[in-house]
Amino acid sequence: MLLSGFECLLVLVVSLGAFSVSASGDESTAVVKTPNVVLIMADDLGWKDLHCYGNNKLDTPNIDRLAEQGLLFTDAYSAAPVCTPTRAALMTGEAPARLNITNHAGGHPPNFQKPGTDLITPIWLRHLPLERVTLAEQLRAAGYATGFVGKWHLSNSGQSIPEANNTLPSEPQLRPEHQGFDINIGGCRFGGPPSYFSPYKIPNLKGKNDGEYLPDRSADECIAFIKSAKAGDRPFFLCWWNYSVHYPFQAPADLVAKYEKRKGRGIENPTYAAMIEGMDASIGKLLTAIDDQGLNKETLVIFTSDNGPFAANVKPLRAEKGYLYEGGIRVPMIVRWPDRIKPSTRTSTPVITMDIHATILQVAKLQNDPSNTPDGISLLPMLTGESDLKRQSIYFHYPNYAFHKKNRLASAVRSGDYKLLWFYDDDSVELYDLKNDISESRNLADKMPEKAAQLRSKLDAWLKDTNASQPQRAN
Repeated sequence: MLLSGFECLLVLVVSLGAFSVSASGDESTAVVKTPNVVLIMADDLGWKDLHCYGNNKLDTPNIDRLAEQGLLFTDAYSAAPVCTPTRAALMTGEAPARLNITNHAGGHPPNFQKPGTDLITPIWLRHLPLERVTLAEQLRAAGYATGFVGKWHLSNSGQSIPEANNTLPSEPQLRPEHQGFDINIGGCRFGGPPSYFSPYKIPNLKGKNDGEYLPDRSADECIAFIKSAKAGDRPFFLCWWNYSVHYPFQAPADLVAKYEKRKGRGIENPTYAAMIEGMDASIGKLLTAIDDQGLNKETLVIFTSDNGPFAANVKPLRAEKGYLYEGGIRVPMIVRWPDRIKPSTRTSTPVITMDIHATILQVAKLQNDPSNTPDGISLLPMLTGESDLKRQSIYFHYPNYAFHKKNRLASAVRSGDYKLLWFYDDDSVELYDLKNDISESRNLADKMPEKAAQLRSKLDAWLKDTNASQPQRAN
């Protein structure tokens, strides 16, 4: 089997398996139930890119069914407005600011200065270092079979921070199979596939038949992995990070034709819309296979995305991928766990990517690795109705330019219903009441100076705690 990775959607599936350990970690005759975990992440899927999130121009029946059977988050956030930092945060449980992985792998060259400004972007890591303990490594050490399918984008061997001995691992040495995964199908440095139709030109994913569609093929690989793990009577961690719906925009002809008929009636890009439905269908294949394997009742499913959309109508949100406004970081997230989570429910509790890492660890009855500083909180008590999520604020740090956008370098904090953005170019702040102004159209910083100062103080303290890198002024 060939090895590699993908970019932007996220579904977490947990089903109960069994393996035997003693308190010391040695084999024991006492059987302890442990969950299987399937984590699916979509790439560049926006908050409004699903029918169940209010977009009635799109057909996403499988994800809609997931929402009907579980809990839908209206206020879920990606760790960053671009993909690589969010992916690194998910693997380690640490915020991008703490990891100093704050921008796309690749991205602009070191010491980049945008024309017309005097700000120089800070140096950031462009890959996930091998010495970092990942979620997959912890689960594999606990007896899990671990599989990766899709977009990785954490193995760019070039970086701006020189190694002490001036040597770096090669790109293949940084792929998922070296970060805790037993198999890797498609995971490499690519941020998007050269083609969604075979031949894909992905170094570790060869097409079986010319013209096969990448989401379908990926679902087949996921299904093969869970069947293999079940046959081996092992709990499994399947990490499926879809390349969909990242550029290039390509979809099956019949789906494109379907949405061409809806163009001008709420559909701006028929091919993009077709990609969303194609991704939904592939997820449906996997969920059906889980049911067929008898895993449904013991399965926790979490669905989300890595950041906002690159090319979609984000209204009523402001901006899109690459910005710290809501359109760049508010993402879909759905959780299903039969008999544990009440179906057809919604919550406006703010959550963030690192919470998924913490949740998986608790579901698997594991502790956070001591080498990682947890920036997330397990959602398990909230999901099962045991207690509310007790957290005051969530934070964001994006001191870089998105290569495809004209964003301003900024950091942000959301505390309750209020959100403050701090911009580095002119040291200004913007304050929004998201409960009454989800579009971030009315800046309240001048009308509520005390609230703005309070949130700015909280943000400053967090930036200091995480040792967040800062842009510098050119001389």
